[in-house]
Amino acid sequence: MPSLQTAPRTVFGFDFGIKRIGVAMGNTLIGQASPLAVVEAIDNATRFARIRALIDQWHPALLIVGLPLHPDGAEHEMTARCRRFANQLHGRFGIPVELVDERYSSAVLSAKRGEVIDDRAAAIILQQYFDSN
Repeated sequence: MPSLQTAPRTVFGFDFGIKRIGVAMGNTLIGQASPLAVVEAIDNATRFARIRALIDQWHPALLIVGLPLHPDGAEHEMTARCRRFANQLHGRFGIPVELVDERYSSAVLSAKRGEVIDDRAAAIILQQYFDSN
């Protein structure tokens, strides 16, 4: 949590997916994450335009991206895609980006078939960040 001399900062969390990207937000003052939006991954231009609109509205100081790994910590195809997404966020928006291990975040959610839970997964990822800092 921030020291008394540090102003609260808005933080976004992302659960990257090929079809959808979950977005959550929180701030360093209360250290609690909330689901914010689900961005449909129609194409790169549309995806980043929608993310830009959220960034322009909320002005986050930090972006957190969930990093999927195998249970043993080994990387896989989605790990590389998430790293690339994190690099793209930093390159496009100039906001610091940190990666958070998301291995067990999806186990916390039990959704009904077809229910979109990406924003809640992003909130769990962001909460993991807050809880570890």
